[in-house]
Amino acid sequence: MDWKCSLAPFGIQNISNQELSLFFGTSYETSDFVVDCLEIWWENNKAKLIKDYEELVINLDNGPSQKSVRTQFIKRMVLFAKKIKIPIHLIYYPPYHSKYNPIEHLFGVLERYWNGEILDTVEKTLGYASKMSIKGKNPTVELIDKTYQKGVSLSKKQLKPYLHFISRSESLKNWDVIISP
Repeated sequence: MDWKCSLAPFGIQNISNQELSLFFGTSYETSDFVVDCLEIWWENNKAKLIKDYEELVINLDNGPSQKSVRTQFIKRMVLFAKKIKIPIHLIYYPPYHSKYNPIEHLFGVLERYWNGEILDTVEKTLGYASKMSIKGKNPTVELIDKTYQKGVSLSKKQLKPYLHFISRSESLKNWDVIISP
């Protein structure tokens, strides 16, 4: 089979209403891709969110593109917090604990729904993803057709202006991070 495209999946589950958003990128899963997905999700959902929120809490796995030590991820998350004007609290699942991460369960449901189907076109993949159901709800599905550069990082000097927006837990420095706007 001659591959024309591979898709990078990214999922966001709103645990307050169990709504699921799935994003598929035509490029690499990078820090920029992850934050672009979060920004799109925010724009699509902010009208439905509680208005008196004190912070946006994001539970993350330990994927390489969204680690709290990734300089590009930190820069982009600081810019995102400034854009939405509320603190963002990043809470990470420990390594090898994906069984506790709700989004991993949803990807399992998606894999069972595909049932071994050969996903040989973007349209077919997006169609299958949008028709799956979890607790009676279908996810919103978006294609991010943008090229992302791998390996983007900032020097210590470039990162310095963003660090004063970051506070880390004393005992869980890489696992519990608050980003102030």
